[in-house]
Amino acid sequence: MSDTIFHKIIRREIPADVVYEDEHLIAFRDIAPQAPVHVLFVPKTDIATLNDVQPSQADVIGRLHIAAADYAKDQGFAEDGYRVVMNCNGYGGQTVFQVHLHLLAGAPLGRFGTPK
Repeated sequence: MSDTIFHKIIRREIPADVVYEDEHLIAFRDIAPQAPVHVLFVPKTDIATLNDVQPSQADVIGRLHIAAADYAKDQGFAEDGYRVVMNCNGYGGQTVFQVHLHLLAGAPLGRFGTPK
């Protein structure tokens, strides 16, 4: 396994506010939240970027989304709405090179693509 901050969290080498974990993934609160709810869902499978996901690993990405949706339902904000985001590489905003999904909720998040 690689040695990003997320890998260290998975190995319990550094603390995190873990809100969910199973044999496939871990979810924890972001230390620099961009919304009132900002949880990161990280697979335990070592994959650096979305570009590196193989067709045989589609289940990894699916599990992240299902876990995020289940968390939103369990926490009671699914009906109000939420956003899931996966960044890829530098221009896409990825800063930790382990695939992960951001779950953002708890306030109106606005629209993408609105002209300035």
